Amino acid sequence: MKVRDSVDVVMELDEKSIYSHIAHESAEDIIRIISAIDAERARLRGEEIYHRDDWDELIRERIRKGKRHTAFDFYNPTLLDLWEEKVKDAKRFKNLKMVGLAAISILLTGTFMASLLTGEPWVIIGLGAAPLIPLLFDVSREGADLRYYELAQFFIYELSALLDKFGLPAEKYRFKVYSQDYRGIKVEKRREGIFAKIVRDKG
Repeated sequence: MKVRDSVDVVMELDEKSIYSHIAHESAEDIIRIISAIDAERARLRGEEIYHRDDWDELIRERIRKGKRHTAFDFYNPTLLDLWEEKVKDAKRFKNLKMVGLAAISILLTGTFMASLLTGEPWVIIGLGAAPLIPLLFDVSREGADLRYYELAQFFIYELSALLDKFGLPAEKYRFKVYSQDYRGIKVEKRREGIFAKIVRDKG
C-alpha cells in the first residue's frame, strides 16, 4: 500500500496547506520506513516478524517522489543519493552469506570430484574451508545489522528534523520498533507491541 502522492492533491491547496500536507505525508512515509527497516533487523536476529511493508520499496518510492518534488524543501538531492548508497551497502552484506556459501560449495564439489578422478586427497582442501561457514554467517549478519541500524537511525534523525521544522507533534508520529538501541527516541511498551516516538535532545 503506497502513501498518496502529494502531486495528486497539491493543486487543491493554498501554499500553507501544501507545506502542511507534505510535511505530514513525509513524516508518515518516514515512520513506515523506520519500522520496516527495524523489522528486517529483527529477522536477521532470527525473530519471526510479520511486517507487511517492504522497506526497500518504501525507500525507493520516497526517492521517486523526492525526484518529482524538487520544488519543495522536503527532499534534498544529496540525501536521496545517500539513501540509495546505504540501501546498496545493506544489500551487499545481506547477500555476502549466499555468495560465500556458493563459493565454498563449489570448492567442496570441485575438490571432491578431483579426489575421485585422481585418487589424491584434494577434498581435504575443500573440507578445510568448512570452518569458515560460521564466520561467514557472523560477518554477514553483523555487517547487515550495522547497515540496517545506520539506515534506520538516519531516518530517525530526518524525522526529528522534520518534526522540529514544521512543529509537528511527536506523539502523532509514533512508530513500531523491534529494537531499542536507537538514539533520539523514547520507547513505550503497549499491548500491540513496542512503539517509539521522537524525543528532543536536551543537550
